[in-house]
Amino acid sequence: MIRMENVTKRYAENAPPSVDDLTLDVAEGSTVALIGPSGCGKTTTMRMINRLIEPTEGRIFVNGEDVMQADPVQLRRHIGYVIQNVGLFPHMTIAENIAAVPNLLGWDKSRIATRTAELLDLVGLDPDEMLNRYPRQLSGGQRQRIGVARALAADPAVLLMDEPFGAIDPIARARLQDEFRQILSRVRKTVVLVTHDLDEAIRLGDRIAIMKAGRIVQYDTPDAILSKPVDEFVSNFVGVDRAIKRLSLFTVSDAALAGVPDASAPRIAAGANLRDALSMMVAGNTDTLAVTGVDGSVTGHLTREAVFSI
Repeated sequence: MIRMENVTKRYAENAPPSVDDLTLDVAEGSTVALIGPSGCGKTTTMRMINRLIEPTEGRIFVNGEDVMQADPVQLRRHIGYVIQNVGLFPHMTIAENIAAVPNLLGWDKSRIATRTAELLDLVGLDPDEMLNRYPRQLSGGQRQRIGVARALAADPAVLLMDEPFGAIDPIARARLQDEFRQILSRVRKTVVLVTHDLDEAIRLGDRIAIMKAGRIVQYDTPDAILSKPVDEFVSNFVGVDRAIKRLSLFTVSDAALAGVPDASAPRIAAGANLRDALSMMVAGNTDTLAVTGVDGSVTGHLTREAVFSI
């Protein structure tokens, strides 16, 4: 869906490149997280996709079309864009904010109304309560949901997200990330996500591109990034606790064993991740958890040894 070929960006003729001969392929329907230290070029890379920043050299294709041959305004109307502080228009109602791009594309009023209600339901907000409110009347988490709804309004194939949950508190951020992952399971989109948060990249990314000085150092699955860093930079970037972080990629059911443990064993749902399971073991000073199914009944057990065998 997205291909960047030998893309370079210099902001001045003799300046070092902010993005340096970068090549990147993003498969249709996948989510790619761009991450790296400040100034590594990740936001510049993302903004060149919809030409908010023009590349100095190289070619960029979206769905087979060379973006430099496209009208930039029309290009942006067909690419969803979500930023950290949402950027909702404060003088517009929520309904008007979501309808902004469909209005520019000439959709009729009934189609816009239907789409707006669908999107509010998709992001977990009640249309009857939200449509006539203004952004100032919403919480930070609600505004972020509206920002996602607005980006999806015209049903774009590509969604660009620039630290979309960075301004939200940690508890709400984790919840919104999980909700966004569920949304992507229902609406197939190709997503490029810029983040400073490795846990967010692991949670949302099908692939992660770790950048340094305008180049991609490693581009791989979260599991490969955490288990097989290509060099010392990546190893240091993902941290000494990368083995613990990696456990969040697997569920309890991936390591559960047959047999019912002692009745006093703490319980954990089969769908929980192994990182949370290990935390429960440490907090409860136990080596065994009872694994429960969707109906709450015990279906097996999990040991500390089984967790570390993954």
